Amino acid sequence: QVQLVESGGGLVQAGGSLRLSCAASGSIFSINNMGWYRRAPGKQRELVARITSGGSTNYADSVKGRFTISRGNAKNTVYLQMNSLKPEDTAVYYCHADLVATTGRADYWGQGTQVIVSS
Repeated sequence: QVQLVESGGGLVQAGGSLRLSCAASGSIFSINNMGWYRRAPGKQRELVARITSGGSTNYADSVKGRFTISRGNAKNTVYLQMNSLKPEDTAVYYCHADLVATTGRADYWGQGTQVIVSS
């Protein structure tokens, strides 16, 4: 059983910072891409940032220069450092992993963590 567990969301004023964490656990053979998506109220889920096993990253245009994605030394964790937060960053943030487990390769999602940015 594979699980992605997120932490680090919360309420912050505009201009502030938050750091999201996500840890993958279970019968995992390898992890390819990990990333963060978000769903704002009334909007579709969108990619925020992604990092490959080789360390390549890509970001949504709206967060470039403000957010930084990174992976932990154990490679089963991913972080999202969010700086200069804006009210439009308010959303539920979901961790995603493309990985190979005992059941084969599949996409896995965390339960989501709420980020609220007040103006």
